[in-house]
Amino acid sequence: MVFSRRLALAFLAALALVLSLVGCGKSYPPPANLPPPIRSTSVGPGDVIDVHVVGEEKLPQEFEVQPDGTLDFPYVRAIKVNGLEPHDVALAVRKGLIDVKYLTDPQVTVKVKQYNSKKINVLGQVARPGPIPFTEGLTVVDAISATGGFTPLADSNAVVLIRQVSPTKSVTVILSIDAMTDGTHRMVKLQAGDTIKVDQRLF
Repeated sequence: MVFSRRLALAFLAALALVLSLVGCGKSYPPPANLPPPIRSTSVGPGDVIDVHVVGEEKLPQEFEVQPDGTLDFPYVRAIKVNGLEPHDVALAVRKGLIDVKYLTDPQVTVKVKQYNSKKINVLGQVARPGPIPFTEGLTVVDAISATGGFTPLADSNAVVLIRQVSPTKSVTVILSIDAMTDGTHRMVKLQAGDTIKVDQRLF
């Protein structure tokens, strides 16, 4: 009788352990050791910028950087702006206006309205794989949502992120989107040029 009672208690203890393990949910890979995103505000082909010349309200203000990286500004020949920061674009426009003697001391400001040259590439098991526009603060979860979300075959617990950290070096990490969405891991912010690869899960 005592033996049976002990056996029953042992069984209940084992059952409780199993249930507790089940309650812990699926296991996640460790948080990724990923360098923080490098902020890039330089302009490139396709970017839409606002160029304001103080006191010259008749001049157009919205421009799109041409495929060859130039800005076609009135009275000034095409200005090479690819890779320049907005402040440097303003200086280039100012110099051009002075060189053609349109103005002697123009005050120019430049703001980027839309970065079309900066992309995030999302590949693999998502509904609409391909490049998406980069915006500051975009997370890996946002990017996957923008491509229509995972397919039924996607391994959402082991998503690959490739990031260029220098002209000659890139890093590759494994991210668990499941761990991010349930709050176990912090959200990972993206950097312009990041590549996300969603592989098929193993059955």
